[in-house]
Amino acid sequence: MKPKKPERSDTDDLFRLRLENIIDLKHLLVRLALETDWGFYEAAIEPLYAEHGRPGVPVRFMVGLHILKHTFNLSDEEVCDRWVENPYYQYFTGEEYFRHDLPHDRSSMTRWRGRVSEVELARLLQESLRIAHKTGALRTQDLRQAIVDTTVQPKAITFPTDAKLLYRATLRLAKLARRCGVKLRQSYVRVGKLALMKSQRYAHAKQFRRHGREVRFLRTRLGRVIRDIDRKAAGNPLFEDAFRRELALARRVRDQQRRQVGPKVYSLHAPEVECIGKGKPHKPYEFGCKVTVATTNAHAPGGQFVTYIAALHGNPYDGHTLKETIVGVKAITGLEPERIFVDKGYRGHDYGQPMRVYRSGQRRGVTPLIARLIKRRSAIEPVIGHMKEDGRLGRNFLRNRHGDRLNAILAGVGQNVRLLLRWFELLLRLVLAWLSDALSHPHRKPA
Repeated sequence: MKPKKPERSDTDDLFRLRLENIIDLKHLLVRLALETDWGFYEAAIEPLYAEHGRPGVPVRFMVGLHILKHTFNLSDEEVCDRWVENPYYQYFTGEEYFRHDLPHDRSSMTRWRGRVSEVELARLLQESLRIAHKTGALRTQDLRQAIVDTTVQPKAITFPTDAKLLYRATLRLAKLARRCGVKLRQSYVRVGKLALMKSQRYAHAKQFRRHGREVRFLRTRLGRVIRDIDRKAAGNPLFEDAFRRELALARRVRDQQRRQVGPKVYSLHAPEVECIGKGKPHKPYEFGCKVTVATTNAHAPGGQFVTYIAALHGNPYDGHTLKETIVGVKAITGLEPERIFVDKGYRGHDYGQPMRVYRSGQRRGVTPLIARLIKRRSAIEPVIGHMKEDGRLGRNFLRNRHGDRLNAILAGVGQNVRLLLRWFELLLRLVLAWLSDALSHPHRKPA
């Protein structure tokens, strides 16, 4: 059922205090809540609910929690715990009175993310840019020049090795068989653990022949468990349905070293993970998905805002993502950038207007003004760094590819909201400085 909108009463409660009476109305979150058009979100998300059934969680509550989570780099549990303690968090999410308990279960955030898509979450990014433009932090001419770059959004997995994947596949099948009541001839959990430890030690000692022997031992035992489960589950539809996914992953792990039958598995709990090589000396390979980011190039008053961000699966070539990125920038801002600045990885891009695209190190057809703007291309790197360190882009804990896309967009929203909060603080300081100067010099004309 569609969520009910919170009703605000005109009369005071005898036993409770309104949040407006106990908080500082000049606080940054209060200013952001007043500037946000919450109806813009409700119009996009309310149609996703059914007409009948239990009423859903209010849209402002869930949107506000996710904005706070990615603005202050909190997990679901942490943002819910701080919501109970912080009256400003409660005011931002639409509460009228201070509450001592969380009105909804924490798992509602997980279910809400499964309901929405990247199309609805793109409205959060669009609204943050609208607030920045309204308050003067972002000007229209700042949107006419864009910087585009790609980065990697790592997944929450350990570093994959052949021996570790083979042993984990065996262990997961043994646990599932025990849960379903299927008695195996032998689970190989104990001897598999010993073989895993030996393979890791042999690899560390560079004794690769012995290391390969232990890996073959693990692969053989995994094959035995797979064939044993196939025999026990044959003819039983319940067992076949229960083991179908795990058996498919186990077969891919067993066969991917001998022959490539499909996308390689780097994690059993997140099989959608891709291996992306960025050429970094300290981190040659990263495991996750590629993310494209577009920001403003001009030095806007409020900072460098993210105008588009999206997760890209399949590890595409950077140049083949430029057209899609520019289309996304135009859809969110309403303006197509006149000049686009990229790095050398965008040679042979798919954007149809090459005269608008300028690469790092380009010399042909570059005026002194364009040369200065090309030097600012690297300004996108600290923006990506802040999103990774402060906006949860550096390690994604959400499930499957849908979670990859949502986490990338929310990281961009958190970056823009942090810039807005800093802009509100700067404006407040300027107003207080002007008032202090006016009171100390009453006869001076105000600037």
